Amino acid sequence: MSKAALIRPPAAKAASAKPARAPRATKAAGQPAAERPPRPRAKAVGAYHHGELREALLDAAEALLAQRGAAGLSLRDVARGAGVSHAAPYHHFAGLPELLAALAERSFQQLGAAMQAGVDAHPGDAREQLLAIATAYVDFAQRRPARFRLMFGPVLASRHQHPGLDRAAEASFRVLLDAATRFDAASGPLIALTGWSLAHGLSHLSLDAAFTGLPLPGPLPEPAELVRLMSAKVLSG
Repeated sequence: MSKAALIRPPAAKAASAKPARAPRATKAAGQPAAERPPRPRAKAVGAYHHGELREALLDAAEALLAQRGAAGLSLRDVARGAGVSHAAPYHHFAGLPELLAALAERSFQQLGAAMQAGVDAHPGDAREQLLAIATAYVDFAQRRPARFRLMFGPVLASRHQHPGLDRAAEASFRVLLDAATRFDAASGPLIALTGWSLAHGLSHLSLDAAFTGLPLPGPLPEPAELVRLMSAKVLSG
């Protein structure tokens, strides 16, 4: 054998080497790995600007409340709904009662704003303001029944443990009291309590379908219109 043959690389052996096998695609739920949708990932607390996390948690709680009611709510589910880690809610709320109180606070603020809008729509006419407040109250209950029940449920009895909720609840009543006092300075408080009791009772009776099947001569108006008619009757008396 020549010297050239001794130093020649073993070409035949190199050519026969097997190519590396491509990794096998794994399957999950009958799908190739390449087609699996990405898993939702929890958003880091630091990804939110100041205040955004709290509002995102309240938004998630509000959506879940409408689906399940307060009894079906948990901080874990709220965190999942907001797309954050399970520990994230504790940056703003000590527990579920504090979160529910904050959601009730937000709801009272919105109710108060709706009532105030009714007042602003009738400057100088206290009677029309009271009728608008009653209508706004019942309309709020009809549109947000789960939050309405939360606002006037057990959380309200603990309002003094939650200053923000306490202030929001008082401010919403103040809108009614001020309008009632403008209507009748001497009887303002009594008129306010009467109007509130009327609107609140009608709201709950309507939500619980208590008016269905009553032996009445004809169909009842919609709740918001019915409370206006009833309130006008009371004020005219």
